Amino acid sequence: MREILTAAQMRAIELAAIESGVVTGLELMERAGRGVIEAVFEEWPELAKSPHHAVVVCGSGNNGGDGFVVARLLKEWGWQVEVFFFGEPSKLPPDAKLNYERWLKLGTVDDLVHAPKFAHEADLFVDALFGTGLRRPLEGAALAWAAERVSDPDAQAKTVAVDMPSGLCSDSGRELQDGTETVLAALTVSFHAPKLGHFLGWGPFKCGRMVVADIGLAERAEAETVRLVMSPQPRIIDKAEVAHKYGCGHALILTGGAGKTGAARLAARGALRIGAGLVTLGVPPSAQMEVASQITALMLRQVRDAEKFAAILEDPRLNAVCLGPGLGIERARDLVPVALRAAHLPGVVLDADALTAFQDAPQTLFAMLHERCVLTPHAGEFARVFPDLAEALSAAPIKGPACSKVDAARDAARRAGCVVLLKGPDTVIAAPDGRCSINSAQYERRAPWLATAGSGDVLAGFITGLLARGFPPMQAAETAAWLHVECARSFGPGLIAEDLPEELPSVLRALEA
Repeated sequence: MREILTAAQMRAIELAAIESGVVTGLELMERAGRGVIEAVFEEWPELAKSPHHAVVVCGSGNNGGDGFVVARLLKEWGWQVEVFFFGEPSKLPPDAKLNYERWLKLGTVDDLVHAPKFAHEADLFVDALFGTGLRRPLEGAALAWAAERVSDPDAQAKTVAVDMPSGLCSDSGRELQDGTETVLAALTVSFHAPKLGHFLGWGPFKCGRMVVADIGLAERAEAETVRLVMSPQPRIIDKAEVAHKYGCGHALILTGGAGKTGAARLAARGALRIGAGLVTLGVPPSAQMEVASQITALMLRQVRDAEKFAAILEDPRLNAVCLGPGLGIERARDLVPVALRAAHLPGVVLDADALTAFQDAPQTLFAMLHERCVLTPHAGEFARVFPDLAEALSAAPIKGPACSKVDAARDAARRAGCVVLLKGPDTVIAAPDGRCSINSAQYERRAPWLATAGSGDVLAGFITGLLARGFPPMQAAETAAWLHVECARSFGPGLIAEDLPEELPSVLRALEA
């Protein structure tokens, strides 16, 4: 897994490296500018073959300083370069001001109000207005420059953003102030490590393709500073570890009544494919014939009511239970408390109806939850169980850093006392102790066809199967989420939920290879 940073953490890492004498701020700025040039030429090789025309827009912070370096390097490459500035030169930080003065020996600086905006006016646009440190919405000429380009997708296709598209909160991926436009880029070049906003919210849409340039920050300084600023550190899930665990286990997945068993059957197939040795569907009498006619490798037990369910849970061989997919609200209210009282169960997954059943009394649910549980809400279910957190997440921010999906998931996990997996293309998984990871189905892992009915039920089954195999709740949720996306990517367009479990063997074979 890769660590990702907040804006405050990045500033602290840079400061620690500078104060330790490992590097100067001016050297970091030079490396950042070179990193942008290298990324541009890698993304658009034709631009490296001959001189072209660039428009570089710079702000009055260190991000603008990076922009002046980019302008100078392109000029030295033989390009025609126009530079436009937003702010007061006298307010530039020392390193940025020095690079501003270096540029003035090569070219002029005009006011941002005169900056070209449209595709036919340049071969490359460099957005160095505001980077990770932005705390307020774009305004004035900066807002006008960003907003007027929105109607020109060809201009976006020629735009590189330095660290973060201007106007986007780097900690949340949200636009500061509702309805305020931000820069749209085809390429975003971050430095040292990705930031939360690159993966959350609007980040992937605004960033285009995102690459990270190495600017030579010392690992020792980084590790020291990250511990001081925030612990534990958010991470991006970039590979699952499943092959070394071969415990099998027995998973029980409960269904709803007749005509409502499909979701639970999807979950059960997912649990079986991911390696649970035995998977049983717990069905009410009305659904027995329906389920029996649809399954082969899965087993079936009648679960009429809470009393029957409690008796089944006394079996010590059961080590994971999933409730929610297609369960029904009334059935969920009866059966969820029984599962949560079963002290010997290593894992309980609550999804869909198992969460919605407690929307009128979420505190009742929280009082029963324990550290062996995993909650898997989508945004709507999250709002029913954590309405205040969902409201904070949806409220239009007027300054940064804005409330992020990471903030909301972490607060929810602390409140619930268990792992919370908040679904989406930017799925966030949080534990009560603050551990947090993001499973991004964006950039090179983009799989829009995963947004199909029943895919969330399969994910719940994947988690349940891994819990049955002995995975701790946090690792089970992280691994299942990563494999879920990999199955969709492996299958490709045309995917339906039933395809996900059947694609899993080929994904696991590739991992082992």
